[in-house]
Amino acid sequence: MHRFFKITRQSQNSRARLGEITTPHGVIQTPVFMPVGTQGTVKAMRPDELAQMGAEIILGNTYHLYLRPGHELIKKQGGLHKFMNWPGPILTDSGGYQVFSLGKDPEDRQGARSDANLNSTRTTKLARITEEGVYFQSHIDGQEHLMTPELSIEIQRALGADILMVFDDCTPYPATLGETRKSMERSLKWEERSLVEFRGGDSGNKNLFAIVQGGMYPELRKECFERLMEMGKFSGFAMGGLSVGEPINQMYELADYTGSLIPNDYPRYLMGVGMPADLVTCVDYGIDLFDCVIPTRNARNGMLFTVDGFIYIKQAQFAEDERPIDPSCVCYTCRNYSRAYLRHLHLAKELLSSVLSTLHNLHYYLNLIRDMRTAIVADRYPEFKKEFLERISS
Repeated sequence: MHRFFKITRQSQNSRARLGEITTPHGVIQTPVFMPVGTQGTVKAMRPDELAQMGAEIILGNTYHLYLRPGHELIKKQGGLHKFMNWPGPILTDSGGYQVFSLGKDPEDRQGARSDANLNSTRTTKLARITEEGVYFQSHIDGQEHLMTPELSIEIQRALGADILMVFDDCTPYPATLGETRKSMERSLKWEERSLVEFRGGDSGNKNLFAIVQGGMYPELRKECFERLMEMGKFSGFAMGGLSVGEPINQMYELADYTGSLIPNDYPRYLMGVGMPADLVTCVDYGIDLFDCVIPTRNARNGMLFTVDGFIYIKQAQFAEDERPIDPSCVCYTCRNYSRAYLRHLHLAKELLSSVLSTLHNLHYYLNLIRDMRTAIVADRYPEFKKEFLERISS
């Protein structure tokens, strides 16, 4: 059993489980949802508000913080925790996804097909992927940079992350078996280099997660995981290359299968997922960690979550609606503001619209996680899952 992670409760009638991850900045209860703080901030939220609503860990991004304001500056300021005034744990994405999808929304995890040969070099809009690493143009000033596994780990170490991610090659979707294997082989080489760099530097009691790639091919995911296990001791395993445009049922099948490969005494992290139904479904597969921009980005776009699904606040039907977003919600927004007022703010493009909507959506997600934990303790997770999915689809 790894001291970093322990299971505290196993569901008797599903693979859902409760766990604890111990980090230098606190203990994380799992399953857990990580709000995305790409550039050292969860958009429209103060760190103390996040803590008050129960956020236990947030995610930062290597690529964005490397370009602005720079990891060395953040290190001199005492690390990312102090720089952004967040006392809890931080996981840093390696930056791999961002350099492979330059030119897209920096908060968008939807992948794009590249038809270039993956054998030696692959080119995206602003990036050139080689065996050495990724040459990319900054989306800020156009300057060219080279991101390597070694640099990614160096940046994450400078940021002071509690959990670091290996640098990997994000396989486009769709991709042939041959293309996917070439991408997976590159990932494995980069992940081994990430591990060597992590072990060779002063990482203290930080932890490094591997990423299982293999695209839409179960046999490749199995091979990738087995070869990662042979490399040495990672603290946890993430599932990459999912939620990149594939059909939802295929994503579920691969998350289920990949999760079943990872031994029980490691935390399992499904990257970039997703909608509330995705979290409820995938916790049933024994998955422990999730991150996604959906609650924050969609809040800014007027999509607000309720126990019955979601609403688009800009719709005319809410123009005179005096009810809160969700009458059963106890967040600050629902206790104080009507749908009519929130619609007005959204249409007027007022900053307060993003603040109030984001606060509600994140509260919804974190409360959903708490409800899932309660169902696991009560040994009724399958019933909880069935009731939840039926309610939001009715």
